[in-house]
Amino acid sequence: MFCVAPPELETKMNITKGGLVLFSANSNSSCMELSKKIAERLGVEMGKVQVYQEPNRETRVQIQESVRGKDVFIIQTVSKDVNTTIMELLIMVYACKTSCAKSIIGVIPYFPYSKQCKMRKRGSIVSKLLASMMCKAGKNGRYFIIIWVPEDFISLTSRLSQIPDYRNAVIVAKSPASAKRAQSFAERLRLGIAVIHGEAQDAESDLVDGRHSPPMVRSVAAIHPSLEIPMLIPKEKPPITVVGDVGGRIAIIVDDIIDDVDSFLAAAETLKERGAYKIFVMATHGLLSSDAPRLIEESAIDEVVVTNTIPHEIQKLQCPKIKTVDISMILSEAIRRIHNGESMSYLFRNIGLDD
Repeated sequence: MFCVAPPELETKMNITKGGLVLFSANSNSSCMELSKKIAERLGVEMGKVQVYQEPNRETRVQIQESVRGKDVFIIQTVSKDVNTTIMELLIMVYACKTSCAKSIIGVIPYFPYSKQCKMRKRGSIVSKLLASMMCKAGKNGRYFIIIWVPEDFISLTSRLSQIPDYRNAVIVAKSPASAKRAQSFAERLRLGIAVIHGEAQDAESDLVDGRHSPPMVRSVAAIHPSLEIPMLIPKEKPPITVVGDVGGRIAIIVDDIIDDVDSFLAAAETLKERGAYKIFVMATHGLLSSDAPRLIEESAIDEVVVTNTIPHEIQKLQCPKIKTVDISMILSEAIRRIHNGESMSYLFRNIGLDD
């Protein structure tokens, strides 16, 4: 999520009623950094808590101040050790629940296992299981999970305003499935839209095993002389095309997650061939696993912009093209509004745009 709070929100950041406690989990240093920025904007001190690993790798949590009757906000970002991250959060929630907190709100900018949110054959919806576990851990009070859904709450202007001639940009969907998201961004930013359609053709090596070729006509008679089977023609993939004008323009590919970068690299190559002179990728969550930084560095992509919902300091050292946008402003204002019982929809309706 790329969000810019309107100027009037700046004056409200430190206006919070009493009874708010802000804790940070211990998943990584970036989580502590983000938590401190949020606390500073809210004008509160970080809550005192110890979260550490026992020698046998069990997670231990010790709440070191009273949370009785208070609204507790637990900030947790996701590290590479996802399962330890989840256990930290669950144990912290349960510890606050047994300490009689009034409410427990998990601030989770990137929800673990969110890529497993659809049913697969003989599989399961793991994100639903995780959400149920979190709700069960904090059942005696209100328990919210703040998950920023990029399709609804995005403003790219914090980075776009630094790009020369960004009004000559076009928002690109790297597949028809993501066209709705791209359209939402384009409407907010008042920019054009382009959609990449089609698939790469099979390489010759994919055809040598004969699985893509139709049965031979003479083999039909071998089965039965009177049996007539029409010639089967293998289904051909449509060639890659770009719907929309990208020639001589800045192409901005938008998505919610960038992890496996193969599809982004293919899209960038296609856009380059169609005349785009600069290519940016803007995604809310930068997982950037495996050798993604190296592939980006060697690709036609000029810059990848992600938020600090997930730590990626190592990836940035490997690839200078990766840039980070801070989201502590919008998170702190969301926390303040939840604590004071104010409208959340106002916040998202009034995300500022740099015109």
